[in-house]
Amino acid sequence: MLASALVAANVQAEPRLTVSEEPDGATVYVDGEVFTRYLKRSGTKPVLWPLNGPTGAKVTRTYPVGGRGPGEEVDHVHHRSVWFGYEGVNGCDFWHEPEPGVVRPYEIGSVAHREFVRLDSNDKAAVIGTRNDWLNASGKAVAHDQRLLEFGATADARWIDFRIRLWSADGPLTIGDTKEGMFAVRVGSTMRVDAKQGGRIVNSRGAVDGATWGQEAEWVDYHGPVDDERVGIAIFADPRSAYGVPRWHVRPYGLHAANPFGKAPYTGKPEDKGGLVVPAGESVDLRYRLYLHRGDEREGKVAEAYEAFAK
Repeated sequence: MLASALVAANVQAEPRLTVSEEPDGATVYVDGEVFTRYLKRSGTKPVLWPLNGPTGAKVTRTYPVGGRGPGEEVDHVHHRSVWFGYEGVNGCDFWHEPEPGVVRPYEIGSVAHREFVRLDSNDKAAVIGTRNDWLNASGKAVAHDQRLLEFGATADARWIDFRIRLWSADGPLTIGDTKEGMFAVRVGSTMRVDAKQGGRIVNSRGAVDGATWGQEAEWVDYHGPVDDERVGIAIFADPRSAYGVPRWHVRPYGLHAANPFGKAPYTGKPEDKGGLVVPAGESVDLRYRLYLHRGDEREGKVAEAYEAFAK
């Protein structure tokens, strides 16, 4: 009897995930509380915001998606919580947004939500699947994507598995060699290393803070205080990716991004050729896990979580 009661209590203690659709996107809940919202469009692209970690507090910057939060910096308007984008996809910039007086190497494009193809949950996990069109400044599609987001949680951690297939609308898919990309997060203001409140960046190969920028690594963890509790945001890159271990566009001011295609802008050596050309009819397939945890990378067992993900 006692054993049965303990089993029942443990089952009841497992977080329950659900998802609902709204006119502007979809919301994922953990035990009835918002985990995150998938917004069809913010600025020039779909984003995730807010993103609430295992303590229930927001772990990404509010600006510019939800206005300016208390004490937040207002730099880099294209840094919208959690997003996917790149500078230089079939001649267009899907990383930056138009800014008065700022000239970019490529014309600014946008990613337009076409449809949801999945919105479901089984209590243990929630799933959002979408199709999107990558449009140039004139509104012509230069590429398409299909993405699948799977959400999970325990009492001490939450995660999002992000899978995306990207292909050209017509002819080859050309991806440039740039530092500006690709799967990205803008961490909460108090978590930033530059905030000098204890924020820290650590990668899988032992580099810390500014030394992690542009380096190859299997994962990078960005942790710091939020409402007097230390929390972290780790990004894991799929070790089975055809494009190798990514370099990281991760900065003490709060940017945290995995870039599998940029090379020369990180190394400073023109002979280090990055970028990619994918033949017509083929696609780029990428997978990442966004892992939200309590504590620093050791307390959050980030290395162990990565090993589980890698299997």
